[in-house]
Amino acid sequence: MPKQKIVVVQVAALSWELLQRYGLQLPGLSFQPTASIFPALTCPVQATMRTATLPDAHGMLSNGVFDPRLRKVLFWEQSAAQIEGPRIWDGLRAQGGSAGMFFWQQSLGESVDWLLSPAPIHRHHGGMIQDCAGRPESLYPRLQKALKRPFNLMRYWGPLASAASSQWIAEAVANLMACPAAPNLLMTYLPALDYDLQRYGPSDPRCAKAWRQTVAQLSLLVEAAAQHGYEVLVYGDYAIADCPGGPVYPNRILREAGLLSVRPIKQMAYLDLYHTPAFAMVDHEIAHIYTTSPAHHLAARAALEAAPGIAEVRESATGSNGGDLVAVAAEGQWFSY
Repeated sequence: MPKQKIVVVQVAALSWELLQRYGLQLPGLSFQPTASIFPALTCPVQATMRTATLPDAHGMLSNGVFDPRLRKVLFWEQSAAQIEGPRIWDGLRAQGGSAGMFFWQQSLGESVDWLLSPAPIHRHHGGMIQDCAGRPESLYPRLQKALKRPFNLMRYWGPLASAASSQWIAEAVANLMACPAAPNLLMTYLPALDYDLQRYGPSDPRCAKAWRQTVAQLSLLVEAAAQHGYEVLVYGDYAIADCPGGPVYPNRILREAGLLSVRPIKQMAYLDLYHTPAFAMVDHEIAHIYTTSPAHHLAARAALEAAPGIAEVRESATGSNGGDLVAVAAEGQWFSY
């Protein structure tokens, strides 16, 4: 069985610019700048890390997917089957080693030995039961007991998201590293730095607090790794930039060009995905554009290329499960519905 142990920590929105601005001096960690993939979004980056392939190969082209048969846009779906290709830990497990994944996206059903992921139950009559899916089944109950509290999904996602989410994750993974049966490869995710950077913009002085909290959480993990024989790899998935130009609305552009159909209901306009000639599935700096005919494809491209705030419009790769076109926001701007 392999003896080497490593913990991989993805820090959301950790960038070289932030490292230069605030500094991060932790024993055993030495950082250097790297380029992210395109698109630099959570799900594509995590899929690339676990497969060592690019999005055109593993198929995770944004945080959302569009099902052309159901005519539905789905964001943050958690099935690991969405990601195609072998995993980087396959060889490790074949040699008797083990792998664990904690709070990565698209981890449910993944081929790992230990797993922990938010998995709430949405009641049919409304409301939600907070829970995490654990593998083995005893894992989450044991961590709740050790940490003296459950994981609070409200601090992980939505308007109440805060550093409490990353703190729980860091404490849980530090606790797991102390277990004699802990996997050789541990992959985890600290999301909270992203929250204030998006709320305020990375140049806002209020982001310094989020940085200090992230450094404290990394310190906890690095100290636990040193104590229990783990090497540490820390990386960031993307950088968040200031956006003084504000949002760009690709679907408004398509509607004004006569390419987007809506259903007017109670003074509101709802997208009609069953009959619309073209629409945009937007995701931060990119938008996947889906069209229904060659003529609509050309018209959509012309309308978007002529619009301010869009840097370029790319043709998608043949056989891609993404949009027919991919629009990229101009520097200092972002896409919104």
